[in-house]
Amino acid sequence: MANIDVKILDRDYKLAVDEEGREQLLRAVALVDDKMRMIRDSGRISGIDRIAVMAALQIAHELLEGPSGAGRPSPDTARRVRQVNEDLDAEIRRQENLF
Repeated sequence: MANIDVKILDRDYKLAVDEEGREQLLRAVALVDDKMRMIRDSGRISGIDRIAVMAALQIAHELLEGPSGAGRPSPDTARRVRQVNEDLDAEIRRQENLF
């Protein structure tokens, strides 16, 4: 397990990831950062917590409307999303302790 430094909406996070999941996690970070920036730049929502929730809802909606057509992600996608969420939640808790 290695630590990587990432930036999401101009905030720094240190995430733990195994080498085989590194590229996928970096793609997830880029997706979340892009969504959060889009929401922030629209000017309709302020506050990083609200922006994060809206980004999560938009990403979840896109997953549910995805190619599976069944209204839910595949078990593998759901597992990966849960893991990324758990990793990000742990890092956010750690970051909050710094302030």
